[in-house]
Amino acid sequence: MIVLDSHIWFWWINQEQHRLPASILEAIKASDRIGVSPASCFELALAHKKSRLELPLPPAEWFPLALRGSDVELLPFDDAIALRAVDLSDIHRDPFDRIIIATALQLNGRLASVDGRFDAYPELADVLLR
Repeated sequence: MIVLDSHIWFWWINQEQHRLPASILEAIKASDRIGVSPASCFELALAHKKSRLELPLPPAEWFPLALRGSDVELLPFDDAIALRAVDLSDIHRDPFDRIIIATALQLNGRLASVDGRFDAYPELADVLLR
């Protein structure tokens, strides 16, 4: 399984594959399961609200369409993921990035991201797709 970071999901959904590193694009195409954390929904909705990201529809309408039409699964956020996020190395404090990282780790997935801060997490050494 591959967990997509928020920006990767947005680029994938919007047919902006040219923005994805070739290694991530190949891994996504080869994967039989692709998912996003609910934290990504929050990040994209907040970016839209702050006019940093343009969505073609309001987030409440766009998310169901984006998920249904793309074979991207909305992954769970449960107590195990929450605790895993709290226990991560103190690299940076963005709780939503920590939830996304913890989701990949807890579900034994790979994490597709180009966020340079993720490189510093020792927990992602064998998990991060760049």
